[in-house]
Amino acid sequence: MELGIQTAVRDVSNALSFLPNWAVSAIVLVVAIMVSLGVFALSARIARRALASRPFVASWLDRTRGPFRLAFVIIAVALVLPAISVNDEVAQWIGALLRVVSVLLLGWIALIAVDIAVAVYLRRFRLDAEDNLLARKHVTQLRVLKRVISTIVIVIATGAALMTFDAVRQIGISLFASAGLAGIVVGLAARPVLSNLIAGLQLAMTQPIRIEDAVVVENESGWIEEITSTYVVVRLWDLRRMVVPLSYFIEKPFQNWTREGSAILGSVLLYLDYAAPIERIRAEAAEIVAQSKLWDRKVVKVQVTDTREHTIEVRVLVSASNAGAAFDLRCEVREKLIAFLLAEYPQALPRERAELTLRDAQGSTTHPAGLSAAPSRATGGRG
Repeated sequence: MELGIQTAVRDVSNALSFLPNWAVSAIVLVVAIMVSLGVFALSARIARRALASRPFVASWLDRTRGPFRLAFVIIAVALVLPAISVNDEVAQWIGALLRVVSVLLLGWIALIAVDIAVAVYLRRFRLDAEDNLLARKHVTQLRVLKRVISTIVIVIATGAALMTFDAVRQIGISLFASAGLAGIVVGLAARPVLSNLIAGLQLAMTQPIRIEDAVVVENESGWIEEITSTYVVVRLWDLRRMVVPLSYFIEKPFQNWTREGSAILGSVLLYLDYAAPIERIRAEAAEIVAQSKLWDRKVVKVQVTDTREHTIEVRVLVSASNAGAAFDLRCEVREKLIAFLLAEYPQALPRERAELTLRDAQGSTTHPAGLSAAPSRATGGRG
């Protein structure tokens, strides 16, 4: 087949012998590229019709459309190149270009293969499920590994493409000859990149964080939205985005509220008077959470957790299926308990007590104001 194509190219070149050699070569290359694109389009249409009943395979063909098109062009140019009349220098440049494009094409195919493999594996997991711990685990692991592998593929493909040039190859050999100094310089320059790359591998293996984990980072609460090969995007509660280096989650402490599950406890603190009816508050809190759709029907508890000079601290502990629901449930319980106390037991709210003593004209002390049976006619009062 190759000999037939080259014979046809020579026949076309002989037919166009009245044109300059460079014009003939250009025409032959353009025609070869156009024919290869036409053959590719026809093949793609036939394949799409044949695989219409298998949507996933058809989707895979659509995603690989670019690499296959480029492969057809490379093959066509490589087949006609020996049969056209070009000087040695131009032929060397075209050959070098084909080698570079071929290496980059292999890298492109590798990236698409990794992406498709990850997509196929993650099809069975859903992040929108109620209990999505297993899904978040696998999604995080595969996404981080995909970015790490993609980075490695890009570096290798770029290096291999550059090494096809003799000048760059000589530079590489020189660097290997002085590997001690070069290693130190490159190591220092690439330390942030390498540290984040290694941190990415650690995160993928140990998984201290996962996609959609609820976390507290730098005193800001939010959810892990994206994990790249160098940084993590945290979606904060007010829709701001905090961008944190990947190595942060390996080197510094942070809170992960969904490490083993999304269920979480929330607390409501009330500061009340010593006369507050604890049993009545306990019953009201149980009734409030029982009527709420946010409660997961697991925990509701009311306890006096501290006593202070003028008030007591009452903690209402409730449970919810996730951090967002727990926050809303805490707000609901707090609001309804305050309304209940204002309506039913206003004396249970914090009050400042003051004791006034009255002195008569002779300086003798009478009963404290507000405690005596009848007010006295004091010439003066102090408190």
